[in-house]
Amino acid sequence: MFVTTADPVLEPPIITVNTVLSLMAVDYPVSKLACYVSDDGCSPLTYYSLVEASKFARLWVPFCKKYNVHVRAPFRYFSVAEVSSGNGESSEFRQECEKMKEEYGKLCCKIEEATGKQPSSWDVTYSGDLAAFAHVERRNHPTIIKVIWENKYDTWAGEEGLPHLVYISREKHPEHPHHYRAGAMNVLTRVSGVMTNAPLMLNMDCDMYANNPLIVRYAMCVLLDARREEGFVQFPQSFYGALKDDPFGNQLVVLLQFVGAGISGIQGAFYGGTGCFHRRKVIYGLCPVDNTGLAGEFSEKELLRIFGTSIEFAESAGLALKGHTNSQTNTSRGRLLDSVEVANQVAGCNYESSSNWGKPNGWQYGSTTEDVLTGLGIHTRGWSSVMCNPYPVAFLGCAPTGGPASLTQQKRWATGLLEILISGRNPLISVFTAKLQFRQCLAYLWINNNSNFLSSAIPSSLLIASSTTPISSRSCKIQESTS
Repeated sequence: MFVTTADPVLEPPIITVNTVLSLMAVDYPVSKLACYVSDDGCSPLTYYSLVEASKFARLWVPFCKKYNVHVRAPFRYFSVAEVSSGNGESSEFRQECEKMKEEYGKLCCKIEEATGKQPSSWDVTYSGDLAAFAHVERRNHPTIIKVIWENKYDTWAGEEGLPHLVYISREKHPEHPHHYRAGAMNVLTRVSGVMTNAPLMLNMDCDMYANNPLIVRYAMCVLLDARREEGFVQFPQSFYGALKDDPFGNQLVVLLQFVGAGISGIQGAFYGGTGCFHRRKVIYGLCPVDNTGLAGEFSEKELLRIFGTSIEFAESAGLALKGHTNSQTNTSRGRLLDSVEVANQVAGCNYESSSNWGKPNGWQYGSTTEDVLTGLGIHTRGWSSVMCNPYPVAFLGCAPTGGPASLTQQKRWATGLLEILISGRNPLISVFTAKLQFRQCLAYLWINNNSNFLSSAIPSSLLIASSTTPISSRSCKIQESTS
């Protein structure tokens, strides 16, 4: 599970903390989960907040699972008028709930107190784990990787404890391009590859928490289906606290509810940048089983050429391309702390030189809308995708509530989509040179309507015609049992 943040001012740490807590508390075996937080702001405040959150998680996660709490982001859970659990309100539950509320209040106070400090005052507290943040600059600093919590099968939180929690701030240098969020996602992919190498990856914005504790199980229902192997599973973006009637269109109703349902009958949903489960081997550049792309056996030399100079990472990439993990082949590197040195190497700003990261492997570089470009690359290789829309909604985030903020966001989207349109990765080119279906190409051109007037001439009916039947088999609509 990947969570990305870049600015502790625009993205307050308490929001990131709630996202991380909601992910650590999902209903899935914790021995199979790990949460990696990428901090492009290299903020000691963000790291400190995560350390304190891990302490609170030792109480919060067992509480959520014991009483089947539905909303597992504390700030939302304690904001409702009447707190209830799935098992009714016993006196024991009410007592423990009050305790959780009190502990969460203490966590908030600690983070607020740290947030209120002037930057100069942090200098005197740079000791212990915080020593790594002394005298660093946001755009010029070495790699900082901290294992905040490692699951060691402790007994105080049940049989399996908590998922791994790892903090990552990748190396930055003014002379090297960092590729914004796409670069951060590729670092997360490599670091997780040498640490846990899980075959599936969920990426999240720091302001979008897990609203449904069964999200991982829903994704597994699709990704483990033996009848058809999908490239990725996208959950719709939903928002809380939206303005009445959504005057700025932040809810993306047309895109998610109508166009999203239509393209489910073609190659599937667009990659939306958050709330998406990816296959590691697909991100690494593998094509569907057709003896092309990266399918087949690779020598160590070839893996090093494609994925960089780390022998350890090349080994883990080779396992991932075969559908294995480190533990499945008895090559587990043991404790996470043992792999920090290698993780620091693959997070360096020079690591991607003379490799295929960013094009064609990994999250794609060349557009500020790296999510659309990466999803387009996956569809271009012949993969399909699924939109999974459970009830309650899988994830909830906060959308801009003002006109200027909404316009800034939409301007960024329009700029990125135009960059794709005028590049060599234009969807029209991929129809003839790769495996992008023509009607899927029309869908990608449709979402360019903010940056290219030609797309307005494409009839929407072309996107949804004859797709009624496939929708029922390709779109994943799930509702929880009320029993």
